[in-house]
Amino acid sequence: MDVWSDLIGQERAVAELKRALAGGPHAMTHAWLITGPPGSGRSNAARAFAAALQCDNGGCGECKSCRTSLAGSHPDVTLVRTETLTIGVDEVRELAMKAAMSPSVGKRQIIVVEDADRITDRGADALLKSLEEPAPRTVWLLCAPSAEDVIVTIRSRCRHLGLVTPSTQAICELLQRRDGIDPKLAEWAARVSGGHVGKARGLALDPQARAWRDEVLELPGKLRSVAACLTLADGIIKKTKERADATSKPLDDKETEALKEALGAGTKGAKPRSLNAALKDLEDQQKLRNKRLQRDAIDQVLIDLTGYYRDVLKVQTGAGGALVNEEQRPAISALAESSNADDTLAKIDALAQCHRSLGFNASPGLAFQALLLTLR
Repeated sequence: MDVWSDLIGQERAVAELKRALAGGPHAMTHAWLITGPPGSGRSNAARAFAAALQCDNGGCGECKSCRTSLAGSHPDVTLVRTETLTIGVDEVRELAMKAAMSPSVGKRQIIVVEDADRITDRGADALLKSLEEPAPRTVWLLCAPSAEDVIVTIRSRCRHLGLVTPSTQAICELLQRRDGIDPKLAEWAARVSGGHVGKARGLALDPQARAWRDEVLELPGKLRSVAACLTLADGIIKKTKERADATSKPLDDKETEALKEALGAGTKGAKPRSLNAALKDLEDQQKLRNKRLQRDAIDQVLIDLTGYYRDVLKVQTGAGGALVNEEQRPAISALAESSNADDTLAKIDALAQCHRSLGFNASPGLAFQALLLTLR
């Protein structure tokens, strides 16, 4: 299979990228902004395009250039995905220096930034110069949820490529073809994922992820008192922290040991003077990564609850058709009967407000307490 095979539902975007590869007047540009809703495959599209730009056959998927580009090991393809909340000016300056270099073995020097919306204002200023005075064989591939999430001076200097949300059927077929998922489980994961390929794959492959989602969807039926709301809010925050810790701890331990080894700690009793400072810097970065992982877990709770209340609204308005959370139909129908559409819309608005508050660094615990009290 070629490098485009996993970009399901993106035929128009793939066709545009292939036209750029084919050449011709105005076909190619030095900077691209790839946007699309979460799970649409922005980073996959950028990696596929990077591989195709290095490949002699337009992205065959089999040659060394394709395989190393997709894996992130090609010397002339730099993949950047921040594990913290922002991409700062120092990191952008390093990327700009890399972009100014000639490719060592490949056709082009390619910089893929998977979270361009997280670049700070100062970082954007540093990036702007590189975009305005590009090296002749350098290509920037910036990814973001929407063009509006990127500072206007940056997006105005990029060619925009928009992706769409893949269909449930397309995701289902991908899970079966690529991961060998049982058809029934693949259909369920594709349906409840909201068009997010990565989430669908995680739910299909991880029983714990499915159990956690079921637990989240039980929340609306448990909000019987103020005390229950406060207790459940604390429980959600605690469990999202535990999930973040479970992901980050193995990475933290590996990085710490690698740093100690690189600095010679423990070698014949040696303890470099710089070790403590380096460990402190690493610990600070790891804390930021853990914070982002917990934030991502909280965001997913909000997404799942929003989908649940949209199903409630669908029942209340008599829209008909299958629900996203069809397995919870009895509980959803009961909630729909005990409230009205205006109440449900207010709850959906409260979920959106909680997401915005967290974006402004509100305390997750307080934000969730306020949310569950409103949902009650």
